[in-house]
Amino acid sequence: MTFTVTRSSGVIIPPSETTPSGTLDLSVIDRLPNLRMNIQTLHVFRHGSIEAAKIVREALSKALVPYYPLAGRLKESSHGELQIACTGEGVWFIEADSNSSLESFNYFDNVLMVPYDDLLPTPPPENYSIDPLVQLQFTRFSCEGFVIGVTFSHSICDGLGAAQFLNAVGEFARGFQHPRISPVWHRETIPAPARLLHALGEPKAPPPPIPTYPLEYVTIDISLDQINKLKNQFLQSTGKYCSTFEVVAASIWRHRNRAIELGKENNAVLVFMANTRHLVDPPLPEGFYGNCFFPVTVTVSSGWLLEASNTDVVNAIKDAKARLPTEFMKWLKSDELNAGDDPFTTPLLYSTLYISELSRLGFNQIDYGWGHPVHVLPKQGPSIMPLVLVELPPTPKKGIRLMTWCVKKVHLSSLEETLKLY
Repeated sequence: MTFTVTRSSGVIIPPSETTPSGTLDLSVIDRLPNLRMNIQTLHVFRHGSIEAAKIVREALSKALVPYYPLAGRLKESSHGELQIACTGEGVWFIEADSNSSLESFNYFDNVLMVPYDDLLPTPPPENYSIDPLVQLQFTRFSCEGFVIGVTFSHSICDGLGAAQFLNAVGEFARGFQHPRISPVWHRETIPAPARLLHALGEPKAPPPPIPTYPLEYVTIDISLDQINKLKNQFLQSTGKYCSTFEVVAASIWRHRNRAIELGKENNAVLVFMANTRHLVDPPLPEGFYGNCFFPVTVTVSSGWLLEASNTDVVNAIKDAKARLPTEFMKWLKSDELNAGDDPFTTPLLYSTLYISELSRLGFNQIDYGWGHPVHVLPKQGPSIMPLVLVELPPTPKKGIRLMTWCVKKVHLSSLEETLKLY
């Protein structure tokens, strides 16, 4: 099926009113080298009006008033510290048109058919010395639906923060005079021990060795019935409740470990990021939109994981989450840690599975005036990092969708066999 997109030349959208100028310091988490990257997502909407692009563009300009740091640019201080220069320059916005209907692509239900390069914004011309922190592309389809492709600098927002901003844009588009959640900066509240500041100022270490194997893509849809069955099993076995993420993470980890035949004596590792806004002292207020998360790591023997029930693995995940407050504050406040103890720089190993929960960030609640998105798609992850993205399937489907790049080709059929219960 032929798919074409015709883009406009793009414009910079400044805040609709004068905003504060000056320089803002980023938190020690914002400044982590691993976050010097962009978050890219596609938001698919079934309907829109003929004025939809204009409405979104104007709402974006209004939202940049309370979120004025997003209209600025990244800079480095004389000491090499990453900061935000509040220049009020604005964000990058492209309008585009497609000759296709969203129905003809089934609202991009098949991720392998998603034309990310056509729907995500191309960067500004080379005469822009520093890229805007936020870049959007609004693509109209022949069916009156539209797709908004978003590129966000991870150094200024995590997923929760990016969703908070886009929800505010939606509120302005629907006629709100102020966003429902008022944004707060509060980066200075997060402690910055000398150890971390010193490490950030040191010359960048060479990256760890990059694996040479490619990983295969698989989509796994898990029904509500199956999720509830796993939750009920845990409740009956322990008398306690567990979350959807916990049972889904436990299940895919078990099945993947069985598929890759790791060897019973080897360690199997699960890593996922946890929101830590509530663990800062004092807790960060509602409206904080910076980075504030910490990796939770679960390490067991592959042999144990092969024999364990889903309930056993959920308990292991819960135990690791219970250690989060202690481990996060130790990392944040301690001026000394043993070499190799940085949880943000784990090596890329085939025995380690990374899971990222995107379904509860708030992207699926964005409404520019024509309803919530029918599908939200993150751009494909690196094909060398064993990764599972926990997403929602396109409406009206219910349950959870796993977008995975977690097995080599030689293990793909084995993974698909173990997943037939879904």
